[in-house]
Amino acid sequence: MSMVLARGICIVIGYCLGMFQTGYIYGKLHHVDIRQHGSGNAGATNTLRTLGLKAGLITFIGDLGKAILSMLIAWLIFHERYPQGVMLLEMYAGFGTVLGHNFPAYLKFKGGKGIACTAGFILAFYPPMAILCLLLFIVVVAVTRYVSLGSILVMFCFFIQLVVFGQLGYLRVAPELMVEMYAVGALFAIMGIWRHKANIKRLLSGTENKFSFKKSGNLEKK
Repeated sequence: MSMVLARGICIVIGYCLGMFQTGYIYGKLHHVDIRQHGSGNAGATNTLRTLGLKAGLITFIGDLGKAILSMLIAWLIFHERYPQGVMLLEMYAGFGTVLGHNFPAYLKFKGGKGIACTAGFILAFYPPMAILCLLLFIVVVAVTRYVSLGSILVMFCFFIQLVVFGQLGYLRVAPELMVEMYAVGALFAIMGIWRHKANIKRLLSGTENKFSFKKSGNLEKK
């Protein structure tokens, strides 16, 4: 099997798992289409704000977990055949998961923003990256109360770390695949930032919603 085919298989695996919309399914079980409320996306933040802490945590864990699962499947299939390329294949599986989450075919390609999926990818890909990303997110949200700003800055933080750790030789990827790895990492960052384009406009205009636990679970309280 060629690496080209392996890349395609990993993307398909990720996309199929990514289409499992935790927030949407949780909402439907409670007779709510999460996409018709709040920001209109099916991600963890909107689920938290609309249905409460429990729903938000379940959605976050589910979205985080499906990225990890897709990467595990990719590793199980290809780690022996491509020991110096399996991390890159895991990246493709993770990116496929984000695509499936953001653009689920059975929901007319209207999903979430992929941040929880990306968090799961970062955690499974190279845990030290996740530590700094998490700390940055917590500090930014605690200081500004803008979840969107924290998410956007995490995308930059991830990509910078990817290049730094890659150049330092901490990532088990063949030298000839490093540039491709950086390119896929850039796609993760671009996707995450692009999905927040409406948030960026509101941040610049000063109209972005600030996060508050007191305001979460609006529907749950009705």
